[in-house]
This record gives sequence, C-alpha cells and structure tokens, in this order.
Amino acid sequence: MIGPGVGDLPGDGASRTPDRLRRRASRLLSQLSTRSDRLVNEGLARVDARKWHYAVLASLQEYGPGSQAELSARSGIHRSDMVGVLNELAERDLVERTPDPADRRRNVITISARGRRQLRRLDQVLDVLHDELLAPLDPAEREQFVQLLTRLLDHHDRRPGPPPGGSR
Repeated sequence: MIGPGVGDLPGDGASRTPDRLRRRASRLLSQLSTRSDRLVNEGLARVDARKWHYAVLASLQEYGPGSQAELSARSGIHRSDMVGVLNELAERDLVERTPDPADRRRNVITISARGRRQLRRLDQVLDVLHDELLAPLDPAEREQFVQLLTRLLDHHDRRPGPPPGGSR
C-alpha cells in the first residue's frame, strides 16, 4: 500500500516530495495538523489526559460554569461526546455537576480546585509539546505563525457552511 512519505529518502522527507505539493497550503496544514495531533495526543496520554479534558477545563476556567450544551459550543466537542468527557472529568474530581436551579433537567458544570491544578499541569505539558512542534521557529516567528493561523481560522469560522461541532 502506498502512503504518505513513500518515495522519500530516509531522513529527508522533503527531498522527493514534488514542489507543487510542497507549495499547497492545504496539504502543508493537513500534514502539520496530523503531526501536531499525534504529538499532543501522545504527550497528554503520558500524563493520563486527553485534549478534550484540556478543552473543557480551559473553557470552565476562562468563561465560568456552564451547561453541557454551552461547553460543547465553547470547546468544539460534539454534544453527544460531551457526556463521556464530563464523566471522565467528574470521576477524577476535576469538575462538579450540580442541578441548574432554573431548570432541574440540566446540570451546571464547574471546575473544581483539583481541576484548576490539573489545568495548570496540562498548560505546562502543552507548553513543552508546542515548543517541540514549533522548534524551528524563533519566538517572533511563533507569535506571527499563531496570529496568521488564528486569522485564517476566524475568517473561515465566519463563512456560511455546515454548523461547527462535529465529532472529534
């Protein structure tokens, strides 16, 4: 079976990739995204965490308590997947669920003290992983890279299309 990297010389992945492929931003972003996901998933797994744990904890820390639906919208985690993520976080005492006084059918999710400590640890882990991912760039280039990616993503988030929040 032929897959990515087939035909590349050992230790020199770019040497045999056609220039027209290396000039396609969509292909470069896709390949970098794959490598970034692998790096982050493996790094977080080493500390018994997942990227969705981080997304929920960060959302709760920055925006405060919320319902499952609000957390889904804030984090980009599909609503059907959110219950499982919250179950994992609640089992670890990283979040607390309490009935919403305005609507007893829904819960309000709050980050716990233990969740805040875990979020700080995960920030440190992700800082190291991002340093590894962005190693060839100096600090100014890293900042510019993040700004450009944010600008592109913001632009495409404003465009009409399928609703966000697909399974991840």
